[in-house]
Amino acid sequence: MSEQLQREWYVVRAIGGKEKKVKEYIETEIRHRHLEERITQVLIPTEKVFTIRNGKKVSKDKVSYPGYVLVEADFTGDIPHILRNVPNVLGFLGDSREDGRSMKATPLRVAEVARILGRVDELSVSEEENEVPFFVGETVKVTDGPFSSFSGTIEAVDNSRKKLTVSVKIFGRKAPMELNFTQVEKE
Repeated sequence: MSEQLQREWYVVRAIGGKEKKVKEYIETEIRHRHLEERITQVLIPTEKVFTIRNGKKVSKDKVSYPGYVLVEADFTGDIPHILRNVPNVLGFLGDSREDGRSMKATPLRVAEVARILGRVDELSVSEEENEVPFFVGETVKVTDGPFSSFSGTIEAVDNSRKKLTVSVKIFGRKAPMELNFTQVEKE
């Protein structure tokens, strides 16, 4: 059996918040129906987000594209039908009719896949992405370092270095200090 499989990336539209369930159902169908050759990858693009809670840095995975699951598959035969009938699936990105009944799904272009997958890889190895942006003039509480529990006002934000210049009152005088995003929390 030497049939040539034409695998491309497709976007499965899912009910928001149900992306992980859809991925699990698809992976179960792949195993159950022995479709490993025809559906090779199921991916939910996520990014790691860091926040400060009670003075501790906490990370969590956040879905980059809510409501979308990427699937690399040979979209011939019954594959579109199998994927469309997975619970919580609304259809495919590129369906030609609004009711989603058309079996014609548009594959992603190679450049789009590279950008999305590149972004996923880049974020998985990048430093921390801050979930809550900081702004000049905001009041923050220092949570780490020698001035822990002091409050101050943000005078400058350097997003590329993940640093803030915070003016803190020490002995009645304002003193500017440079702190990491992870050393403060919003009040």
